Amino acid sequence: MLVLLAGIFVVHIATVIMLFVSTISNVWIKTQDDVSEGLWKLCSSGSCNNFDVGNDSGALKAVQAFMILAIIFSVFALAAFIAQLFTLEKGCRFYITGGLMLFCWLCVLIGVSIYTARFSHQSLLGKSTYHGYCFILAWICFCFSFITGILYLVLRKK
Repeated sequence: MLVLLAGIFVVHIATVIMLFVSTISNVWIKTQDDVSEGLWKLCSSGSCNNFDVGNDSGALKAVQAFMILAIIFSVFALAAFIAQLFTLEKGCRFYITGGLMLFCWLCVLIGVSIYTARFSHQSLLGKSTYHGYCFILAWICFCFSFITGILYLVLRKK
């Protein structure tokens, strides 16, 4: 049981780190000419500038907000897990931690779904594009946060 608890904790920390990286970095969409676009800036030739998204600025702000909320919920879940680890009695479950991770999962789901629906089909500067590593990391965080949230709800302190 201790090994399972440690494994879930490591996956949780990896999820937090990947959420930070995917939200901060600007490689959600990339072209073959090394032009990349993230949630915050458009980067080309080593320089990054703010970009104009036109009518989709509300959608981009929603994606930014939900990804930041996902980071907040995952960090709070990590703190709650550590607190519950030392305060829970034997046999109790990590309900608060699991609930916070499921809120994180929901925020990642909404944020990445909005981004997928609004931005990933568009071509960047008229060129063919592909998804960058931040977009893929966000979807991996979606899976990891759901799995850890469910495991925290099921897991009992032994």
